[in-house]
Amino acid sequence: MASSDKIIVCLSCGAANRVPEGKSLAPAKCGRCAQGLATPDPVDISESLLPEILAKDTGAFVIDIWAPWCGPCRMMAPHYQSAAARFSDDVRFLKLNSDDNPSAGARFHIRGVPTLVAWQNGRQVAQQPGAQTGPALEIWIRDVFKLTPSLH
Repeated sequence: MASSDKIIVCLSCGAANRVPEGKSLAPAKCGRCAQGLATPDPVDISESLLPEILAKDTGAFVIDIWAPWCGPCRMMAPHYQSAAARFSDDVRFLKLNSDDNPSAGARFHIRGVPTLVAWQNGRQVAQQPGAQTGPALEIWIRDVFKLTPSLH
């Protein structure tokens, strides 16, 4: 693997895929199952796939740890959806239901939902509790992943 490659774990089949650093994720496909690697829509993951992602993935991704009964989680959902579409070339957006995956809270030391956990280069780089909406969510994502604002 070239040092300028990043490893992206396919959210469909769990295969590790090399993607050149700086290349958009939009056209990237899994070498095993041919599914797209970008997340223009947030993708629900389970605790069974989570260890694979955390152990191997060196790309940029955010995990929204949420619960279906949580009002602030439901309030943040459309903003998270919008951010996924806006930043899908660079960052992947994952969702982990804390009710269905109870050990996730302990793994990340979550005290409440929603909580966003950001990873890059194989390590956790930020954690943000509470609902983030609109410009605040986009600013947080840009700051965490050091993305420049688009000109659109």
